[in-house]
Amino acid sequence: MAMEVTQILLNAQSIDGNVRKHAEDSIKQFQEQNLPSFLLSLSGELANDDKPVESRKLAGLILKNALDAKEQHRKFELVQSWVTLDTAVKAQIKTCLLQTLSSAVSDARSTASQVIAKIAGIELPQKQWPELIVSLLSNIHQQAANVRQATLETLGYLCEEVSPNVVDQDQVNKILTAVVQGMNASEGNNDVRLAATRALYNALGFAQANFSNDMERDYIMRVVCEATLSPEVKIRQAAFECLVSISSTYYEKLAHYIQDIFNITAKAVREDEEPVALQAIEFWSSICDEEIDILEDYGGDFTGDSAIPCFYFIKQALPALVPMLLETLLKQEEDQDQDEGAWNIAMAGGTCLGLVARTVGDDIVPLVMPFIEENITKPEWRQREAATYAFGSILEGPSPDKLTPIVNVALTFMLTALTKDPNNHVKDTTAWTLGRIFEFLHGSTIDSPIITQANCQQIITVLLQSMKDVPNVAEKACGALYFLAQGFEEGGPLSTLTPFFQEIVQALLTVTHREDASESRLRTAAYETLNEVVRCSTDETASMVLHLVPIIMMELHKTLEGQKLSSDEREKQSELQGLLCGCLQVIIQKLGSSEPTKYLFMQYADQIMELYLRVFACRSATVHEEAMLAIGALAYATGPDFAKYMPEFYKYLEMGLQNFEEYQVCAVTVGVVGDICRALEDQILPYCDGIMTQLLKNLSSNQLHRSVKPPIFSCFGDIALAIGENFKKYLMYAMPMLQSAAELSAHTSGADDDLVDYTNSLRNGILEAYSGIFQGFKNSPETQLLIPFALHILQFLDSIYMEKDMDDVVMKTAVGVLGDLADTLGSNAGTLIQQSLSSKDFLDECLSSDDHLIKESAEWAKLAISRAISV
Repeated sequence: MAMEVTQILLNAQSIDGNVRKHAEDSIKQFQEQNLPSFLLSLSGELANDDKPVESRKLAGLILKNALDAKEQHRKFELVQSWVTLDTAVKAQIKTCLLQTLSSAVSDARSTASQVIAKIAGIELPQKQWPELIVSLLSNIHQQAANVRQATLETLGYLCEEVSPNVVDQDQVNKILTAVVQGMNASEGNNDVRLAATRALYNALGFAQANFSNDMERDYIMRVVCEATLSPEVKIRQAAFECLVSISSTYYEKLAHYIQDIFNITAKAVREDEEPVALQAIEFWSSICDEEIDILEDYGGDFTGDSAIPCFYFIKQALPALVPMLLETLLKQEEDQDQDEGAWNIAMAGGTCLGLVARTVGDDIVPLVMPFIEENITKPEWRQREAATYAFGSILEGPSPDKLTPIVNVALTFMLTALTKDPNNHVKDTTAWTLGRIFEFLHGSTIDSPIITQANCQQIITVLLQSMKDVPNVAEKACGALYFLAQGFEEGGPLSTLTPFFQEIVQALLTVTHREDASESRLRTAAYETLNEVVRCSTDETASMVLHLVPIIMMELHKTLEGQKLSSDEREKQSELQGLLCGCLQVIIQKLGSSEPTKYLFMQYADQIMELYLRVFACRSATVHEEAMLAIGALAYATGPDFAKYMPEFYKYLEMGLQNFEEYQVCAVTVGVVGDICRALEDQILPYCDGIMTQLLKNLSSNQLHRSVKPPIFSCFGDIALAIGENFKKYLMYAMPMLQSAAELSAHTSGADDDLVDYTNSLRNGILEAYSGIFQGFKNSPETQLLIPFALHILQFLDSIYMEKDMDDVVMKTAVGVLGDLADTLGSNAGTLIQQSLSSKDFLDECLSSDDHLIKESAEWAKLAISRAISV
């Protein structure tokens, strides 16, 4: 086999499909039948300078993919199979890889660096391969530039793969020394300097101790700043990327350098090539992000003991920073509006300006207004567009008091520009800006309304007219209408939009039928806006919403007609079905929320359900997510009548619960089980064995994304509430699962924010399960079955109370569970609650909470506990 490896690797890249397929099968077979010799022959191929570069590159790639995968469970399997390989085989592979770093072929070196880093990611945390870093560092002093370049690249990848606590500080210092030396201007070879600069980017997370030392930090900062002036564009770009990373990782250490960095970035933004200029702008956007976070966390009131002060870099830089950003707005590209992924200096500058506005608020307005006034009426389109973009960018951040007078003057001008300006860019940005005005300065929270009976007619006429414009402008007009409707949602019973409802809906439906509606997300935007208009509509327009039902049903029916679709057409069909199901869902929720309209809507329920089932039937393996959500809404609206759909629907429900790959679909389906439980109550009983079996299977699987587990626990509670004491046969399975999850989620010390958020959602799911189970068993002779679990639940409540990192949602659910325990178990729980460590403190804390929901729950719990104790 080893003789043929080269040929097979070349065949796997052949343009002939049959040759390629045959080669890929051989590779797969070799891997499955004899992994050690498979990996050895690949590493040998990669290390052999006599072999063709194509086969070496692919050999390295396959080697890398044999160690790592995107899916967690697959990655785990690959790591295990590496760990269990014979030590001698592993040593031989590593020798080949390290040898490849001195190859003359750059592709081979680069691939080897990535594979070495993957192995390091597995072995260094296990305290294996201790000699790796030593041998890499010894390469740095070699004469040959290609060896230095490859070694620095490897060190960079290594820092990306392993976490900082795996490498001891002495080795970190040596790595940083090697990297910073490689970046130095005295390094004559640009490839080495570039590899070093990129390596520093990955190594910054390891440099905590070094950034705390003034001398070392000064040295690193000096070298990075010097690299931003390199004659080589890629080195300049990489150096600015380092500065961006430093700005967020070491914000609090920047004060000493910020003036120099301003000068460097300003020069780059004005004079350098686009990739470099974009990173220079990104530096300031990143500083804004840091300061916005600090100001939000501390609410702006800084006391002497606040651990993370804000340095107000943006506020200090304003007089120079804003003019620099305004200049960038004039560097638009001709076709940026049509290209969805477009990103250029003008867009980066506008985005940064928006962040600056959010950071400093009112202070930005006087600095930007002269630019707008000067350019908004200029004959050259770039100036008009830049002025409009500047205006739209500063609408979030400054206070409504500061902005409303300006907007009132600007509104009429904007509406005229949207219909009359000869340039599409200007119209696109104008429609976007109107959307921002409606998003931030219109709604029940704003004192002086911008939209009045007087100007509403003109606004709607212009927006509906604009929806007939080219797709990118029409899409922004839909967006503006979306925010216009949303602002009325909270605003009183008689919406200003009511008289225009019919006209708006008709215009949006017309947009969905445009030939070019698939460009610029136009169709999606039209349906999203239609949904928002329906959601915000009042009782007076209910009959018109009802008329929409058969129209949307007809549209959905049409998507089911097409036979024999190509995969591309099938994807489009599925997307359109998603939009239509989403639209029906909103309509069902709207009509189902009041009795009279619900009664009228019911005439369509059977047909709608039949359509949903046909949408499901379009796919063989997966369930349609939006159709599933829409069924949840239908179940909620139809209540107990939904039972007649269950025999047909159940198989799709089961399919959704089994869909581990698309875990969002699984999560949505779990939510729908909850909706159906609430609708059917004990009529769901015949299906519970199947549902509970699948849910328990999901919980014990390590392949299912963790985010689906909290909703599954809540779902136990929904099922128990629906079927009451019939849940008893599931207790022996559900309770141990809940208990082990509870123990896992009790302690989070040292976790990052993401993990704390996840832990709180897990706790909430567990508590909702307990709550549903206890409420479900209330007043039943079977309640004694729950007594054995009470102590564990109280200990769980104690431990999460002691951790002090509960969010409000968990707090409300937790105090509710305390009440449920007392309410269902009476005196059996009373004594336990009195003996528990923190129940009283926890209850007192909730009783004095500012959150009225927590307080309400706590008052109920207090009553239930006092009843249980007095029995």
